[in-house]
Amino acid sequence: MSPSAHPRTPDSTHVPLPGPAAPSAPSQADLLDFARRTAADASLVASLPLDPQGRTWIRLDGPGGSEAWLIGWPPGTGTGWHDHGGSHGAFATAAGTLKEDSLAARLPTEGWKTLELAEDLDRSRSVEAGKGRAFGPHHVHEVRNESTTEHTISVHAYYPPLPLIRRYSRTGAVLRLEHVERPEDWQ
Repeated sequence: MSPSAHPRTPDSTHVPLPGPAAPSAPSQADLLDFARRTAADASLVASLPLDPQGRTWIRLDGPGGSEAWLIGWPPGTGTGWHDHGGSHGAFATAAGTLKEDSLAARLPTEGWKTLELAEDLDRSRSVEAGKGRAFGPHHVHEVRNESTTEHTISVHAYYPPLPLIRRYSRTGAVLRLEHVERPEDWQ
């Protein structure tokens, strides 16, 4: 009788052999490392076409199935307030400086159109060339190039790939959900 045809008895145990390991999801640290290394790739950064009027981008292959982008920011451009639909992420600046304003609070993701924010939730930071930032799945922020003369270039990575982006407007302490974008809106 061949080994594969050997009958199993009730007291025998079957131990499956380990198969190939499933790739693990990239962590915030993995995404930040990728963004920093990619932002340091001078030839890739130089390949991005820059437009004086609007942001430009190239889609990249991120680690572990993540979504990644190389983005050019003309002077004075920004994202407005938004979140990343439950994905965690990171970004690193390759050239210039990005300014990030964020909220130090976990907001509900469903069931509201307008929220009044408590005091002391605002955070602000500058992310200069060579620097980066990672964030969790409930991060709400706006990012912009405040320069009046120079483009900024950055690398962004998200996992899981962005299922949606919620766009907000803000007036003082009031944050209002304006609309939801789906991947087909930006790809």
